[in-house]
Amino acid sequence: MQELGVSTNANYKITFMLDSAAMITVHTPRRGLIDVKPLGVIWGKFSEYYSKKNTIMFDDIGRNFLMNPQNGLKIRPFMKAHLNRDKDKELLKLTQYLKEIAKLDDFLDLNHKHWER
Repeated sequence: MQELGVSTNANYKITFMLDSAAMITVHTPRRGLIDVKPLGVIWGKFSEYYSKKNTIMFDDIGRNFLMNPQNGLKIRPFMKAHLNRDKDKELLKLTQYLKEIAKLDDFLDLNHKHWER
């Protein structure tokens, strides 16, 4: 996100970002100990604004939203920015999807797996 200038560009309308420092460790029977991003912290601190119905997390690592799979949307990683900056269209496609689901009061029943379609 830093490479994209998200925190310094006024054109981005990001409410907040959670990076790896906000992750917690959980134990799963299948994967053992893994780090995940706890959306419940956001819902607990800002319940008047955010809930399972209106929160979505993007990440290139699907296990990061293991605790809240319905609120996670897996995107392709942004790699080799100096070579791929002009070719990468992931955020443009994501913008279209977000504009569509923003019209909904509740997107818990959506299947984000095929969001690009």
